[in-house]
Amino acid sequence: MKFISSVFLLIFTTYTMANAQSFAYKTLLKGVYDSEFPVIYPENDSLIRKAVLLDTREKREYEVSHLENAKWVGYETFDLDLVKDIPKDQVVIVYCSIGARSQDIGKKLQASGYSQVYNLYGGIFHWVNEGNRVYNQNGQTTDIHPYSNTWGIWLNKGVKRY
Repeated sequence: MKFISSVFLLIFTTYTMANAQSFAYKTLLKGVYDSEFPVIYPENDSLIRKAVLLDTREKREYEVSHLENAKWVGYETFDLDLVKDIPKDQVVIVYCSIGARSQDIGKKLQASGYSQVYNLYGGIFHWVNEGNRVYNQNGQTTDIHPYSNTWGIWLNKGVKRY
């Protein structure tokens, strides 16, 4: 009986901690995201496959890994000239670590006439935590740039590479 109680406690604790972090992450995102700016979830792969993916993180983060076929546009150095070849009616998905920087860039895209801009919900962290693939110049990788030690707590899968 003691063994069964211990196993139950272990399972319960693990389940609670996993969901608590998920709840905490969702709460964080709710505080960061503008409710008026559209998000797209990783499981909506039919739309994601049709979209132009824009990585709004810094170059070093992108070089460690990014979504397949994503174009780096940066955040601090972002310029609309980087996207001038993308039609204004094209579906565009922006992302960063959690979605804060990408939302800012997405708003700039909308203000310049892009009509179908979405922020990837939870950013690359959520993407990886959900078991989706990331790539670098050599192909598929498990490496992820966690932005900083503080933000890296939200990254549960992959190998953290600074």
